[in-house]
Amino acid sequence: MSTATTASVSTHILDTSIGRPAEGVAISLAARSGRDAEWVALGGSATDADGRCKDLPALPEGTTHVRLDFEVEQYFEKKQAEAQQDAPRVRDSGAFFPEVAITFAVVPGEHFHVPLLLNPFGYSVYRGS
Repeated sequence: MSTATTASVSTHILDTSIGRPAEGVAISLAARSGRDAEWVALGGSATDADGRCKDLPALPEGTTHVRLDFEVEQYFEKKQAEAQQDAPRVRDSGAFFPEVAITFAVVPGEHFHVPLLLNPFGYSVYRGS
């Protein structure tokens, strides 16, 4: 939750290749207090059945930039294995992007929701509400 001196961040992932939330994707959160400051790892979580990550760590006071790292390779490996169980002739395509790192600026007192629209060969992000 954001306060007058801090920002807050949330995210969710939609797998656009199947039109469903991406469950079980590990996400890590890092922050820095200025463009030249070092990144500080704050922790992480994983997406739930709705593709949401509801327990990301709070941002420290003074945060100006945030980085979300989405570890998507294992998610797509699991999806590929499930597809091959149903249709063994499906060729292993893997994921072109094994991870997605999104960096954005924040300001105190605001909430930043950053959805990730994902498929094995591309992704898109935007500032949601």
